[in-house]
Amino acid sequence: MKILFTGGGTGGHIFPIIAIIREIKKTYIQKDLEIFYIGPEDDYSLSLLAQEDIKIKTILTGKLRRYFSIENLLDMFLMPIGIIQALFWIFFISPDIIFSKGGYGSFPATVAGWILQTPIFLHESDATPGLSSRIESKWALEIFTSFPETEYFPKERVISVGNPIRKEILEGSKEEAKKAFDLQGNKPIVLIIGGSQGSRAINETVLEVLPELVDSFEIIHQTGTKNYNEVSAQGQALIGNEMKKYYHPYPFLNEYQLKNALYACDLVVSRAGSGAIFEISAAGKPAILIPLPSAAGNHQVKNAYQFAKSQGAEVIEEANLQPHFLLEKLNYLFSKPNILQKMAEGSLNFSKPRAAQIIANYLLEYLEQVCNK
Repeated sequence: MKILFTGGGTGGHIFPIIAIIREIKKTYIQKDLEIFYIGPEDDYSLSLLAQEDIKIKTILTGKLRRYFSIENLLDMFLMPIGIIQALFWIFFISPDIIFSKGGYGSFPATVAGWILQTPIFLHESDATPGLSSRIESKWALEIFTSFPETEYFPKERVISVGNPIRKEILEGSKEEAKKAFDLQGNKPIVLIIGGSQGSRAINETVLEVLPELVDSFEIIHQTGTKNYNEVSAQGQALIGNEMKKYYHPYPFLNEYQLKNALYACDLVVSRAGSGAIFEISAAGKPAILIPLPSAAGNHQVKNAYQFAKSQGAEVIEEANLQPHFLLEKLNYLFSKPNILQKMAEGSLNFSKPRAAQIIANYLLEYLEQVCNK
């Protein structure tokens, strides 16, 4: 049994793939299972996939942009080359099915699969699909979606399941969190994450009011790898020695750190990528969401407001993001425990922690039917 996964561009595509693969391996224990991945060469994504014992093939990809850019000219050549590379690999791998997580990194392999008449399944994370997913949806047998109100797709082929999350990130503990971050534990804990790449806007906002923040809160701050040295140095310079123990900057939270940060925190400040939203909601945490305004199709704004309907989150659009406004919002919420409790309940009610398991079972049932014919 051979399953080929494709996707890529950000961690938001890779983590759901990993979640589904883990569920497949838990359910299907026969030795004939082979799992492959085809996508762009990205060191971070490939290192994550390699840890899951997946056979990886890299190809060239070009980003499908819906606006004018000089880079489109280069990508006009990269995309056809990537499709030819994918055709070669898929022909020799001969997968039984292809599962696409969307994103520009998935497009060459999905086109090649369509040409070779391999059954294709698609998962779309966002409330507004990207261009790659819109095109791929025409060839997909079934389309899994994260949000119940997802635009564009034909309803007869849509199954709303949520965004697959790694169940392991729900396995944090108080003791492990204290050790992982050297938490003091005598102030409310706020987790600040700006997406897999970090967020300059969020980082600058936090630094602007960091002395006031650590007066009232203990902060775990994922800055992004590129921004870490600058943000960490500025942060340490802004706060006195006595208060430094309440500020914990990290370039990126690995799985162990993330599960314990989610367990320990009392509220999350985050971008509004689908992966972040469904991890926050599965952990049952209240959130303040700051959508990325430049996200394709304005999808982070739409993601955020769909989550906000559950009353699990409040949304601050970046145009309205002012340092003291964020500080005042945090102080207000923590002065109203009943509101925070209702937000936590709304967040948990929005969650769909079985998404990865549902998709894994669906794929395995399909393969069993095909193999038994």
